[in-house]
Amino acid sequence: MNDELVVEEIVTKFLLNTCRLRPQLTWPAVQAALCCCNRATLPPSVNLEVAAIPLTTGSVAEFYIEPMIEHVGDVDLMYHLSTQLAIPQGHPPPTQLPDEFHNYVKVFEIIDSHLPGYVYLELHYLLTECVDDVTYNAVEYDREWYARHVFDDSSEFVVHGPARVFQDPRALSVDSVYCVRCLEWPSQAADWPTLHRNYDWPDAATVDRVVSNGCDVVGVAHRQCRQHKVMGKHQWRLSFSRAEIVLINSWMPVQQIVTSFHEN
Repeated sequence: MNDELVVEEIVTKFLLNTCRLRPQLTWPAVQAALCCCNRATLPPSVNLEVAAIPLTTGSVAEFYIEPMIEHVGDVDLMYHLSTQLAIPQGHPPPTQLPDEFHNYVKVFEIIDSHLPGYVYLELHYLLTECVDDVTYNAVEYDREWYARHVFDDSSEFVVHGPARVFQDPRALSVDSVYCVRCLEWPSQAADWPTLHRNYDWPDAATVDRVVSNGCDVVGVAHRQCRQHKVMGKHQWRLSFSRAEIVLINSWMPVQQIVTSFHEN
Protein backbone atom coordinates (compact mmCIF):
# COMPACT_ATOMS: atom_id res chain seq x y z
CA MET A 1 0.00 0.00 0.00
CA ASN A 2 2.85 2.38 0.85
CA ASP A 3 4.49 1.60 -2.49
CA GLU A 4 1.29 2.63 -4.29
CA LEU A 5 1.25 5.95 -2.44
CA VAL A 6 4.89 6.57 -3.34
CA VAL A 7 4.18 5.88 -7.01
CA GLU A 8 1.14 8.20 -6.95
CA GLU A 9 3.24 10.94 -5.39
CA ILE A 10 6.00 10.51 -8.00
CA VAL A 11 3.50 10.62 -10.86
CA THR A 12 1.77 13.67 -9.39
CA LYS A 13 5.04 15.57 -9.01
CA PHE A 14 6.03 14.59 -12.56
CA LEU A 15 2.80 15.91 -14.04
CA LEU A 16 2.93 19.14 -12.06
CA ASN A 17 6.60 19.76 -12.83
CA THR A 18 6.39 19.04 -16.57
CA CYS A 19 3.40 21.32 -17.20
CA ARG A 20 3.64 25.08 -17.36
CA LEU A 21 1.45 28.04 -18.15
CA ARG A 22 1.02 28.22 -21.89
CA PRO A 23 2.95 31.02 -23.60
CA GLN A 24 0.86 33.62 -25.38
CA LEU A 25 2.11 32.56 -28.82
CA THR A 26 1.96 28.80 -29.28
CA TRP A 27 1.73 27.45 -32.80
CA PRO A 28 -1.91 26.28 -32.37
CA ALA A 29 -2.85 29.71 -30.99
CA VAL A 30 -1.13 31.47 -33.89
CA GLN A 31 -2.85 29.21 -36.41
CA ALA A 32 -6.21 29.81 -34.71
CA ALA A 33 -5.66 33.58 -34.89
CA LEU A 34 -4.75 33.35 -38.58
CA CYS A 35 -7.85 31.25 -39.27
CA CYS A 36 -10.02 33.83 -37.50
CA CYS A 37 -8.49 36.63 -39.58
CA ASN A 38 -8.98 34.63 -42.76
CA ARG A 39 -12.60 33.82 -41.90
CA ALA A 40 -13.37 37.43 -40.98
CA THR A 41 -11.95 38.84 -44.22
CA LEU A 42 -13.67 36.39 -46.56
CA PRO A 43 -17.09 37.59 -47.77
CA PRO A 44 -19.60 34.81 -46.95
CA SER A 45 -21.83 35.75 -49.88
CA VAL A 46 -22.17 38.14 -52.79
CA ASN A 47 -23.21 40.82 -50.28
CA LEU A 48 -19.84 42.28 -49.29
CA GLU A 49 -21.42 44.12 -46.34
CA VAL A 50 -22.20 40.84 -44.58
CA ALA A 51 -19.44 40.05 -42.10
CA ALA A 52 -18.46 36.71 -40.57
CA ILE A 53 -17.56 37.05 -36.88
CA PRO A 54 -15.19 34.21 -35.81
CA LEU A 55 -14.50 32.68 -32.42
CA THR A 56 -11.73 30.23 -31.48
CA THR A 57 -13.12 27.34 -29.42
CA GLY A 58 -11.91 23.91 -28.30
CA SER A 59 -8.61 23.16 -26.57
CA VAL A 60 -6.78 26.19 -27.98
CA ALA A 61 -9.24 28.54 -26.25
CA GLU A 62 -10.07 26.44 -23.19
CA PHE A 63 -6.66 25.46 -21.76
CA TYR A 64 -4.06 27.85 -20.39
CA ILE A 65 -1.59 25.09 -19.43
CA GLU A 66 0.89 23.32 -21.71
CA PRO A 67 1.65 19.68 -20.85
CA MET A 68 4.75 17.87 -22.06
CA ILE A 69 2.62 15.86 -24.49
CA GLU A 70 0.74 18.15 -26.90
CA HIS A 71 -3.02 17.94 -26.27
CA VAL A 72 -4.20 20.19 -29.14
CA GLY A 73 -5.08 18.00 -32.11
CA ASP A 74 -6.83 20.56 -34.29
CA VAL A 75 -8.08 24.13 -34.45
CA ASP A 76 -11.78 24.63 -33.71
CA LEU A 77 -13.40 27.72 -35.17
CA MET A 78 -16.99 28.97 -34.98
CA TYR A 79 -18.36 31.91 -36.92
CA HIS A 80 -21.70 33.69 -37.15
CA LEU A 81 -22.97 36.24 -39.66
CA SER A 82 -23.57 39.88 -38.81
CA THR A 83 -27.02 39.71 -40.42
CA GLN A 84 -28.48 36.86 -38.33
CA LEU A 85 -29.51 36.48 -34.71
CA ALA A 86 -31.42 33.89 -32.67
CA ILE A 87 -33.62 34.60 -29.65
CA PRO A 88 -35.44 32.26 -27.23
CA GLN A 89 -39.05 31.50 -28.18
CA GLY A 90 -41.39 34.22 -26.91
CA HIS A 91 -38.53 36.60 -26.17
CA PRO A 92 -39.09 40.17 -27.43
CA PRO A 93 -36.83 41.33 -30.27
CA PRO A 94 -33.81 43.32 -29.05
CA THR A 95 -33.68 47.07 -29.49
CA GLN A 96 -29.89 47.26 -29.18
CA LEU A 97 -27.15 45.01 -30.53
CA PRO A 98 -23.34 44.84 -30.29
CA ASP A 99 -21.44 46.82 -32.92
CA GLU A 100 -20.50 43.65 -34.82
CA PHE A 101 -24.06 43.33 -36.16
CA HIS A 102 -25.28 44.79 -39.44
CA ASN A 103 -27.90 47.54 -39.71
CA TYR A 104 -30.34 44.92 -41.07
CA VAL A 105 -30.61 41.72 -39.01
CA LYS A 106 -32.89 38.70 -39.48
CA VAL A 107 -34.06 37.34 -36.13
CA PHE A 108 -34.98 33.68 -35.68
CA GLU A 109 -36.92 32.25 -32.75
CA ILE A 110 -35.51 29.07 -31.22
CA ILE A 111 -38.28 26.46 -31.40
CA ASP A 112 -38.00 23.19 -29.43
CA SER A 113 -37.93 19.89 -31.28
CA HIS A 114 -39.00 16.56 -29.80
CA LEU A 115 -35.34 15.85 -28.88
CA PRO A 116 -33.52 17.62 -26.02
CA GLY A 117 -30.91 20.11 -27.22
CA TYR A 118 -32.18 20.07 -30.81
CA VAL A 119 -34.25 22.95 -32.12
CA TYR A 120 -35.61 24.71 -35.19
CA LEU A 121 -35.05 28.33 -36.19
CA GLU A 122 -38.19 30.17 -37.25
CA LEU A 123 -37.74 33.52 -38.99
CA HIS A 124 -39.77 36.01 -36.96
CA TYR A 125 -38.42 39.57 -37.20
CA LEU A 126 -36.38 41.90 -39.34
CA LEU A 127 -34.43 44.46 -37.32
CA THR A 128 -33.59 47.81 -38.91
CA GLU A 129 -31.13 50.13 -37.24
CA CYS A 130 -32.15 53.73 -36.57
CA VAL A 131 -29.08 55.83 -37.29
CA ASP A 132 -30.15 58.73 -35.07
CA ASP A 133 -30.28 56.87 -31.73
CA VAL A 134 -28.43 53.59 -32.55
CA THR A 135 -31.43 51.42 -31.72
CA TYR A 136 -33.27 48.83 -33.81
CA ASN A 137 -36.89 48.73 -34.93
CA ALA A 138 -38.48 45.32 -35.43
CA VAL A 139 -40.84 44.34 -38.23
CA GLU A 140 -42.62 41.02 -37.78
CA TYR A 141 -42.72 38.53 -40.63
CA ASP A 142 -46.18 37.36 -41.67
CA ARG A 143 -45.37 33.79 -42.69
CA GLU A 144 -43.47 31.01 -40.99
CA TRP A 145 -40.13 30.05 -42.51
CA TYR A 146 -37.63 27.66 -40.97
CA ALA A 147 -33.92 28.11 -41.56
CA ARG A 148 -32.07 25.36 -43.39
CA HIS A 149 -28.46 24.36 -43.02
CA VAL A 150 -26.91 23.22 -46.29
CA PHE A 151 -23.25 22.41 -46.81
CA ASP A 152 -21.48 23.05 -50.06
CA ASP A 153 -20.38 19.86 -51.81
CA SER A 154 -16.92 21.27 -52.56
CA SER A 155 -14.09 18.74 -52.44
CA GLU A 156 -11.92 21.21 -50.52
CA PHE A 157 -13.25 19.93 -47.19
CA VAL A 158 -15.08 17.07 -45.54
CA VAL A 159 -18.16 17.44 -43.35
CA HIS A 160 -18.07 16.10 -39.79
CA GLY A 161 -21.26 16.84 -37.86
CA PRO A 162 -21.79 20.62 -38.08
CA ALA A 163 -18.13 21.25 -39.01
CA ARG A 164 -16.34 21.70 -42.29
CA VAL A 165 -12.92 20.12 -41.85
CA PHE A 166 -10.04 21.75 -43.71
CA GLN A 167 -6.91 19.59 -43.80
CA ASP A 168 -3.45 20.93 -44.58
CA PRO A 169 -0.43 18.59 -44.26
CA ARG A 170 1.70 21.57 -43.18
CA ALA A 171 -0.52 22.52 -40.23
CA LEU A 172 -3.24 21.34 -37.87
CA SER A 173 -6.60 20.55 -39.41
CA VAL A 174 -9.29 23.22 -38.94
CA ASP A 175 -12.89 22.45 -37.92
CA SER A 176 -14.98 25.42 -39.06
CA VAL A 177 -18.56 25.60 -37.76
CA TYR A 178 -21.17 28.05 -39.02
CA CYS A 179 -23.61 29.08 -36.30
CA VAL A 180 -26.35 31.58 -35.50
CA ARG A 181 -25.57 33.73 -32.47
CA CYS A 182 -27.97 33.91 -29.52
CA LEU A 183 -27.15 36.71 -27.07
CA GLU A 184 -29.56 35.38 -24.43
CA TRP A 185 -29.29 32.29 -22.25
CA PRO A 186 -31.70 29.75 -23.82
CA SER A 187 -34.87 28.67 -22.07
CA GLN A 188 -33.89 25.02 -22.70
CA ALA A 189 -31.13 25.49 -20.09
CA ALA A 190 -33.04 27.84 -17.80
CA ASP A 191 -32.45 25.71 -14.70
CA TRP A 192 -28.65 25.50 -15.10
CA PRO A 193 -27.78 28.80 -13.31
CA THR A 194 -29.65 27.74 -10.15
CA LEU A 195 -28.58 24.08 -9.93
CA HIS A 196 -27.15 22.86 -6.62
CA ARG A 197 -23.35 22.71 -6.92
CA ASN A 198 -20.92 20.69 -4.85
CA TYR A 199 -17.69 22.36 -3.74
CA ASP A 200 -18.98 25.84 -4.76
CA TRP A 201 -17.91 25.46 -8.39
CA PRO A 202 -18.60 27.30 -10.54
CA ASP A 203 -18.96 30.32 -8.29
CA ALA A 204 -21.66 32.96 -8.78
CA ALA A 205 -19.43 35.29 -10.79
CA THR A 206 -18.50 32.51 -13.23
CA VAL A 207 -22.15 31.46 -13.60
CA ASP A 208 -23.13 35.07 -14.33
CA ARG A 209 -20.42 35.34 -16.97
CA VAL A 210 -21.51 32.09 -18.63
CA VAL A 211 -25.15 33.18 -18.75
CA SER A 212 -24.29 36.66 -20.05
CA ASN A 213 -22.45 35.10 -23.02
CA GLY A 214 -25.61 33.39 -24.26
CA CYS A 215 -25.13 30.48 -26.67
CA ASP A 216 -25.04 29.56 -30.35
CA VAL A 217 -27.10 27.34 -32.63
CA VAL A 218 -25.22 25.08 -35.06
CA GLY A 219 -26.59 23.38 -38.13
CA VAL A 220 -26.76 19.65 -37.51
CA ALA A 221 -29.66 17.24 -37.06
CA HIS A 222 -29.92 14.48 -34.47
CA ARG A 223 -28.68 11.13 -35.75
CA GLN A 224 -32.26 9.79 -35.66
CA CYS A 225 -33.42 12.61 -37.95
CA ARG A 226 -30.58 13.03 -40.47
CA GLN A 227 -32.24 10.91 -43.15
CA HIS A 228 -35.58 12.66 -42.75
CA LYS A 229 -36.45 14.88 -45.72
CA VAL A 230 -37.45 17.88 -43.57
CA MET A 231 -35.83 17.43 -40.15
CA GLY A 232 -32.48 16.46 -41.68
CA LYS A 233 -32.18 19.90 -43.25
CA HIS A 234 -33.99 22.10 -40.74
CA GLN A 235 -32.96 20.77 -37.34
CA TRP A 236 -30.26 22.62 -35.39
CA ARG A 237 -28.41 21.96 -32.14
CA LEU A 238 -27.77 24.28 -29.22
CA SER A 239 -24.05 24.87 -28.69
CA PHE A 240 -22.52 25.93 -25.38
CA SER A 241 -18.92 26.28 -26.58
CA ARG A 242 -18.73 29.80 -25.15
CA ALA A 243 -19.79 28.47 -21.75
CA GLU A 244 -17.17 25.70 -21.92
CA ILE A 245 -14.40 28.23 -22.55
CA VAL A 246 -15.39 30.27 -19.48
CA LEU A 247 -15.80 27.20 -17.25
CA ILE A 248 -12.54 25.46 -18.19
CA ASN A 249 -10.60 28.71 -17.96
CA SER A 250 -11.88 29.02 -14.38
CA TRP A 251 -10.25 25.73 -13.35
CA MET A 252 -7.13 25.62 -11.21
CA PRO A 253 -3.94 24.55 -13.04
CA VAL A 254 -4.00 21.05 -11.52
CA GLN A 255 -7.55 20.50 -12.84
CA GLN A 256 -6.48 21.51 -16.34
CA ILE A 257 -3.41 19.27 -16.13
CA VAL A 258 -5.46 16.21 -15.16
CA THR A 259 -7.99 16.87 -17.92
CA SER A 260 -5.36 17.47 -20.61
CA PHE A 261 -3.66 14.13 -19.83
CA HIS A 262 -7.04 12.39 -19.78
CA GLU A 263 -7.67 13.72 -23.33
CA ASN A 264 -4.35 12.30 -24.46
